[in-house]
Amino acid sequence: MAGGFRRRFTSARVVVWLVIGVALLSIATGLVTTATGSTGGRLFGGLIPEAVRQTTSYTGTIVGFLLLIAAMGLRRGFRVAWYACALLVPITVLHGLLQSTPYSLPLVAFALVTVPVLFLVRGRFQRPIELSTAQIATAAAVVGAQLYGTIGAYALQEQFENLKTWFDAFYFTLLTASTVGFGNTRPITPVAQAFAMTVIVFGTGSFAAALGVLFAPIVQNSFASALGKSPNSNIDLMEDHLLVLGYGHLLTESILDELGGSTEYVVVVEDSDLADELRERKEVVVHGDPSDEDVLRRVGIDRAKSVLVATEDDAADSLGVLTARQLNSDIRIVAAATERENVNKLRRAGADIVVSPALIGRMLVQAALGGEHVEELAEQLSGDASNRTLTDFER
Repeated sequence: MAGGFRRRFTSARVVVWLVIGVALLSIATGLVTTATGSTGGRLFGGLIPEAVRQTTSYTGTIVGFLLLIAAMGLRRGFRVAWYACALLVPITVLHGLLQSTPYSLPLVAFALVTVPVLFLVRGRFQRPIELSTAQIATAAAVVGAQLYGTIGAYALQEQFENLKTWFDAFYFTLLTASTVGFGNTRPITPVAQAFAMTVIVFGTGSFAAALGVLFAPIVQNSFASALGKSPNSNIDLMEDHLLVLGYGHLLTESILDELGGSTEYVVVVEDSDLADELRERKEVVVHGDPSDEDVLRRVGIDRAKSVLVATEDDAADSLGVLTARQLNSDIRIVAAATERENVNKLRRAGADIVVSPALIGRMLVQAALGGEHVEELAEQLSGDASNRTLTDFER
């Protein structure tokens, strides 16, 4: 029981929610400390200078927003998101201490709890970020436009009003590219004004491209998830779930109805039209070959509790069972054999339990011919209250 509690406490989902909690606390603490200032009380006998307290209040809010973005990456299982959290969560502890206010104590405590849990589950976040050529080019354009504006403005600082440092140059570039305005930093010569126009063109163009190429897929995935059409909804965070390999209209339909919301499951189907149909019914579906190793790894065969194979193709089911057993020797595999002679084949492939619908037909024949004990067996299969049912055997 202790091991199960530890596994639940250190699951990927718990880590995601812990990081979100740290992020929200960091934002709230930064805002409260900024608003209250010196009237909010001080820790450590006032040893932390006021300038440091105010600076960490602002940066703490920024770190909180960055942690929210990293939590979104954790939710998708990205390795880079884990590295970002491993860096930012300890920084929130430092921020909480430097803010030296009673309001920062919950942040420090929550972040200290999150750090060890985050490192305990580091192996769960191995997914690389796969960016297309267009996304890489767009990101490079955004960075290049900001560098162009910052370096150029600093080189022309004599031709700008209130531009003396690299930060002033970056501040001017960011505000100009985002079309907010020049602020207090303004070009005062024709050359500087011409340069500012190029910053507007390059900066707004790169930002517009970034919105279309980098962020549009995120918005589309959010809408798809809301409509129940997301192909990988929360699969990266699933643990102890059920894998349904393949889809047979004879059995799988009733199996999914029986599962309902009692347990998490993923259906793997090779037919793309069927996958779309199941997604419209808000089933968690992955389109792929149920006997493909990469597909099974993607649906978490190493974290799953059991595998269920119940199509009308015993040969395909045997391949799925064999692959699942090779990838996870400890997982429980249950299969259905359409033909009675394939029961032993599925067992040899690695299935722990094989159920043959042909057994029911045989039972019906025996009942029609007056076989002994058939009526009792039928009552047990139908769940008669006076006999033991499947639920009784599970206890």
